[in-house]
Amino acid sequence: MALRSSQVANFLRRNGVSPGDRIIVMLPNVEAVWEIMLAALKLGAVVIPAATLLILEDLSDRLQRGQAKHVITDAKSAEKFHALPGDYTRIVTGDPIPGWTSYELAFNESINFQPDRLTWADDPFLLYFTSGTTAVPKLVLHTHQSYPVGHLATMYWIGIRPDDIHYNISSPGWAKHAWSCFFAPWNAGATVFACNYSRFDAKQTLNTITRCGVTTLCAPPTVWRMFILEDLRAYPVRLKEVVAAGEPLNPEIIQKVRSAWGLTVRDGFGQTENVLLLGNFPGQDVKLGAVGRASPGHQIVLLDLDGRESEDGEISIRLNPRPLSLMAGYVEDPERSRQSMAGGYYRTGDVAQLDADGYFTYVGRTDDVFKSSDYRLGPFELESVLIEHRAVAEVAVVPSPDAIRWTVPKAFVMLAPPLEPSAEIARELFQFIRERLGPHKRIRRIEFCELPKTISGKIRRVQLRKLEQEARTPGVRRAAEFWEEDFPDLRTQRNS
Repeated sequence: MALRSSQVANFLRRNGVSPGDRIIVMLPNVEAVWEIMLAALKLGAVVIPAATLLILEDLSDRLQRGQAKHVITDAKSAEKFHALPGDYTRIVTGDPIPGWTSYELAFNESINFQPDRLTWADDPFLLYFTSGTTAVPKLVLHTHQSYPVGHLATMYWIGIRPDDIHYNISSPGWAKHAWSCFFAPWNAGATVFACNYSRFDAKQTLNTITRCGVTTLCAPPTVWRMFILEDLRAYPVRLKEVVAAGEPLNPEIIQKVRSAWGLTVRDGFGQTENVLLLGNFPGQDVKLGAVGRASPGHQIVLLDLDGRESEDGEISIRLNPRPLSLMAGYVEDPERSRQSMAGGYYRTGDVAQLDADGYFTYVGRTDDVFKSSDYRLGPFELESVLIEHRAVAEVAVVPSPDAIRWTVPKAFVMLAPPLEPSAEIARELFQFIRERLGPHKRIRRIEFCELPKTISGKIRRVQLRKLEQEARTPGVRRAAEFWEEDFPDLRTQRNS
């Protein structure tokens, strides 16, 4: 990789890439991703990772707001750029395309690379567009220091050792790919396992993990939820450490994986703007539902609405001293950068609770937490209850307007196959909820649907919240929507 990336660096420089230039890299999990990342580090160029599922509007935003001068992609994705005119360098991997320079020409270059200048710790390296689960994407800038050094915390959390084969289920284009497909395993001197597929398949992936002897695995909760629908005992894996990040991890997943494999899935929390901030670390007791403790190098506190440190509030990092892992800032938005780091703290925009043992329990995004009858509710706690039902594959809870309570919790539910939406299943879920949640927390409405997601796989709760805010005739239901009052017989039962 050292030699190949030097060839790529020479090739990029020959094609006009200079220190500080921004390069959109839109590729699947192929070797070129790692070669280009290393080459950009050597050149001092800035990589804008882009997922292959991005649409024209997304790519136009990256070209314009990202001020990209160069694009590297494959033949399939190159078609999208035909509708995006501009004076940017076009480089294609794989099959040649007229008007595009072939990436394979890089390997005619010298294996010796001499940089134009030294690169410094605070030089820009990665420019990420956030996934936009609650707003338009922000431009997050990382340096030659923030991710390479900061992800020592991520390496520690996963528990990667030099003899490991590490597989991180993530698509190039998102920060988590850099976290655990690049920096964390290579910081440990471990082997990076990459699997390039067009569509995720749980059975095929489990077979691959088993056949190829993967020893450490990181996957988002969405993938773990698909895994536990399979008979995990049928896969004789050689895994030693298993972790999850990207969204909160439901206790049901931990219990089912532990029962099948004797391994504990350890949750972790971080952001594109930083690295692993909270985690359940190797050798520490895992409390079901808790995201763990503060990672090394980070002073994590919770801030209440008045900006005071509290046991319940916004997850924040003390900035004295400022951790090396924190982003340089939001590009072209100094006011947003200032607000996020005002008063000596970096504020994540996520809410948690802290117990006496130093364990944090994730509650939700600051704009996901809502009030119902003056009770403050976090979606994750309610989702974690409903996901335990055999019929539920995925769930997202949002506030739904109510004339009496202001809002009530509503669950958008994707059923486990081959189940189909019905009043019988809705009644069963309401019954299940009543047995596990107090009246003030109870989910009062359910709608069966395919959950909207960002292209990184995160549920777009902002879209569901917006759907619930749309005006409609009182008492009118959508096709697969059910309310608790549709089942009068439930009212006579306990917890009413």
